[in-house]
Amino acid sequence: MLDMPLMEISGLERHYDMASGVVKALDGIDLEIEKGERIVLLGPSGSGKTTLLNCVAALDSPTSGTYSFAGNDVPRDKSEEMTTFRRENIGYVFQFFNLLQDLTVLENILLIQELSGGRDKDRALELLKLVGLESEVDRFPAEISGGQQQRVAIARSLAKSPKLLLGDELTGNLDSKTSEMVMEVLVKACEAEDITTIMVTHDEKLSQYATRVIRLDSGKIVSDEKVN
Repeated sequence: MLDMPLMEISGLERHYDMASGVVKALDGIDLEIEKGERIVLLGPSGSGKTTLLNCVAALDSPTSGTYSFAGNDVPRDKSEEMTTFRRENIGYVFQFFNLLQDLTVLENILLIQELSGGRDKDRALELLKLVGLESEVDRFPAEISGGQQQRVAIARSLAKSPKLLLGDELTGNLDSKTSEMVMEVLVKACEAEDITTIMVTHDEKLSQYATRVIRLDSGKIVSDEKVN
């Protein structure tokens, strides 16, 4: 018996009623994602990338269509159930690092652990070592570089052991060299933790870190290719 996909989406639509008419941010998305894939979502501004990511994360509810995760229907239009789903399954890395400035690097990780049900300092230190920041544990975010802050954000997102890690323009505020370093760290960390990833970007260069590249335009998937 073949393993089921980690997630399955069929006929997913997200429409917004605007004064000018209905905007179809997502217009019939069909998608299966297997455990362990590293997916890069590419497309121009307004193509639906972030809307799709938000529906996958249960931050937003689709207008229609089906979405199952690990064989179970993902809750929609029920904020508490959607929050529980995110807490148990999803990690999220944003373009802006969103670290708490009055907490040290280590304390930022420990806080997420506490919110997810259990503080484990050894595990937090292990994650910071995984992203190459074991020597920065007692520093505050303002005392480290942007690339280092994004690596802390990656470690923080891994602290609750998500099944799926989502990234929204996570290198958007970084220069090319730092972006490469952050992506190499992300790939290494997700491989070590056996975590599936979906990354939204407009940067074609990030495709080199993917096992699969999906392109969106006008709310539709226009290409879906596996890469080496």
